[in-house]
Amino acid sequence: MLLQALAFYVFAFVVMASAAMVVVSRNPVYSVLFLILAFFNAAALFLLIGAEFIAMILIIVYVGAVAVLFLFVVMMLDINLAKLREGFLKYLPVGAMIGFVLFLEILFGLGVLGGNSTSLAGIGKAMPQVIAVDNTRAIGRVLYTQYFYLFQVAGLVLLVAMIGAIVLTLRRRPGLRRQRISEQLYRPKDEAVTVVKVPTRGGV
Repeated sequence: MLLQALAFYVFAFVVMASAAMVVVSRNPVYSVLFLILAFFNAAALFLLIGAEFIAMILIIVYVGAVAVLFLFVVMMLDINLAKLREGFLKYLPVGAMIGFVLFLEILFGLGVLGGNSTSLAGIGKAMPQVIAVDNTRAIGRVLYTQYFYLFQVAGLVLLVAMIGAIVLTLRRRPGLRRQRISEQLYRPKDEAVTVVKVPTRGGV
């Protein structure tokens, strides 16, 4: 029990420190690397509470795809760091206000504010003791029964966002010659082959 508590405090401290470094780091590449570190330690916290499926999804999806994609995009783009630092103080009050609102929402969710009986601390007592089911199967049952329509709507939102990102980044340059397979296959023989009558010993 003592070892689990010690591991929790260590992983939680690393998550909070790396999350702070994501925000305050001056180099965007370092910010993405600290974000990956935060994901790994958050996955370790999920392992401590027995949610191994969520921990593996966090590493495979977020670290293996999203964070690495962020890293490649940041490294490939020519980012002007001086220009990024100029707007920090400009947006600091708005960011502080949003952070304060999110902090209050977290406190409400944990039951610290409002005294809600359905807080996270009382979930274990409120839920009836049923037959032990692994969390992967339990998540699947909840997603595809109770929240099936919301799950499909979330997929549609992601699809629309992906199509919107492709449309916004698609650039059409005038005068650019593109390959057209149908025109190449169905063009007449006269345009594809030129027959030249070469005299004997005359060369081309």
